[in-house]
Amino acid sequence: MKIRNSNKNRDLVYTLKNRCRVCYTCVRECPAKAIKIINGQAEVLNERCIVCGNCTKVCSQGAKVFLHTTDKVNELLQTNRKNIAIVAPSFPAEFEEITDYKILVSMIRKLGFDVVSEVAFGADLVATQYHKLVREEDTGKCYISSDCPAIVSYIEHYYPNLVDNLAPIPSPMVAMSRVMRKKYGDQTNIIFIGPCVAKKAETDEVDEMITFAELREMFTDNKIKPFDVEPTEFDPPLGGKGAVFPVSRGLLQTAEITDDVLHGSIIVAEGKNDFQEAIKEFEDGLIQSQHLELLGCEGCIMGPGMTNRQRHYAKRSLVNNYVKQKIKNLDHKEWQKDIETYLKIDLSAQYKAQERMLDSPEKREVEEVLESMGKKSLKDHLNCGACGYETCEEHAKAIVQGLAEIEMCLPYTIEKLHKSINELAVTNEKLTTMQQALRQSEKMASMGQLSAGIAHELNNPLGVVIMYANILLEETPKDSQLYKDLKLIVEQTNRCKKIVGGLLNFARKNQVNASEVNVADLAKQSTDAVVIPDNIKVNIDTSKLKNPIASIDQEQMLQILSNLMKNAIDAMHDGGHLDIIIEDSERDVIFYVKDSGCGIKADDLDKIFEPFYTTKEIGKGTGLGLATAYGIVKMHKGKITVTSNADPEQGPTGTTFRIAIPRMQ
Repeated sequence: MKIRNSNKNRDLVYTLKNRCRVCYTCVRECPAKAIKIINGQAEVLNERCIVCGNCTKVCSQGAKVFLHTTDKVNELLQTNRKNIAIVAPSFPAEFEEITDYKILVSMIRKLGFDVVSEVAFGADLVATQYHKLVREEDTGKCYISSDCPAIVSYIEHYYPNLVDNLAPIPSPMVAMSRVMRKKYGDQTNIIFIGPCVAKKAETDEVDEMITFAELREMFTDNKIKPFDVEPTEFDPPLGGKGAVFPVSRGLLQTAEITDDVLHGSIIVAEGKNDFQEAIKEFEDGLIQSQHLELLGCEGCIMGPGMTNRQRHYAKRSLVNNYVKQKIKNLDHKEWQKDIETYLKIDLSAQYKAQERMLDSPEKREVEEVLESMGKKSLKDHLNCGACGYETCEEHAKAIVQGLAEIEMCLPYTIEKLHKSINELAVTNEKLTTMQQALRQSEKMASMGQLSAGIAHELNNPLGVVIMYANILLEETPKDSQLYKDLKLIVEQTNRCKKIVGGLLNFARKNQVNASEVNVADLAKQSTDAVVIPDNIKVNIDTSKLKNPIASIDQEQMLQILSNLMKNAIDAMHDGGHLDIIIEDSERDVIFYVKDSGCGIKADDLDKIFEPFYTTKEIGKGTGLGLATAYGIVKMHKGKITVTSNADPEQGPTGTTFRIAIPRMQ
């Protein structure tokens, strides 16, 4: 007898990467956790896979597929050996459109098979052995059914201590292959046809395996249709009640073993969740004196090799109807004779522990991963299952083991996305502000060059005018009209010279005479230099000022604060509040001049630092105050900005100037 080999060097289940859509459904449905997420895509780990095919059933995008072996079968059919097809008893659930099973038998023959037999007879043999094991042998040992290869692989890989509890009986497919070898000799090719993908990795005793879905492909490729053939019966030995094997409790019914609550000693579990729970409780000793009948699918009729995996109960009904008709027409004497003949062959099986469990990560590593996902306490563990793992802790363990990624956590990813969106919005706002500031700086630079050029050209002639006007003024009698005219010339020329000086300040052509200044005292001096009406309340706030000493040009900074305060007073015709706030950081000293006046219109904000631009009435201002302030701030390598609201509907009106000056010049 050949020992079962479940480690063939073939990737029986794999991923079509161009179809994988980051849904993690396959992770959730894989009982062996044989799915590894790499850059958001799910890859099957062949060394951990038990080939249950769950992932191929649940993947809505068709990204998980199993290996098709029709080419290998076609090669076998071209050899000179006798080609034998053994068909799983679940075929009525697949080919429901073929009402006479003998038509299907003939269609399989037309593919090139010399013998077409049914695995149901192998199921009869296996059921007989199970009956003997459970009822006749009084060993006190509890067994786990071994007819589902996915279950056997699961126990071999992940519960190696339970391998000895696997029933030492082969699956119906293996039993039937041995019957065929006994009957036809070793010079044969045996091909299994059924609903199970795991059969492809079950044993070397069968030359090849194809699913019902692949059989349909072969019919299509060879243009074989039901009306093209005449019906023929399966080749003997014919199966009996074993044809009910593919449905739930099929093994028990065939072996005539009861599983009722009061008298039974069998627990039946099928499907991913139930069979795992049953094995876990069996290992923990919670199920006392109970045998387990386990199936990886909800019966073989729902296997991954079926083309239609819906309508579970309709499929069950089709199998039941077939079995009833079969038992009715069966030659029981011939069947019994065959049973007695082939019970003499070797119907034993051996299983081998092949442990593939991953090392359990340390608690510290798991906690670090959970904390990185924002799960700092148990109340943060949502256990939503969106990642494919039942709990947040299981997900964290999988991350440490290299099977999963942090981004699989949907709440974490959504929170991270929201944070990124907010950061992007802030960055975009900063970028917009910087772009506006850059445009403003470029405009100011151009105006500064123009202003500097004009100022230099005007300075010399203005100096000559002032000098000669003063000479004439000294030579002219003070009581004459000419003296008065010359005095007016001198006054207006000096005014022009001040304007030129303002232009030079704006163009940053003057120098900063820095000295250590107490900025709190500077603020007080600026208020003393301005006439403040009684209806305006002034407040100087230095509560957030840690170090009042800064290296600045005192006269120039006093000029800025005074100009800003005068503008604020002019904007508060009906009185209000004027706040001078001074803060600092390790690098900068920051001045705020805040008023509750009428505010500056949004359209004017971009122009207020331009020379000669003013919103005041004619004769009330030259438009150089803010331009000069701008130039002085730039000479100090600082920054001046303004926020303002002139619309009462948008909230309280008023203007705030912010001036940030480096502490050291």
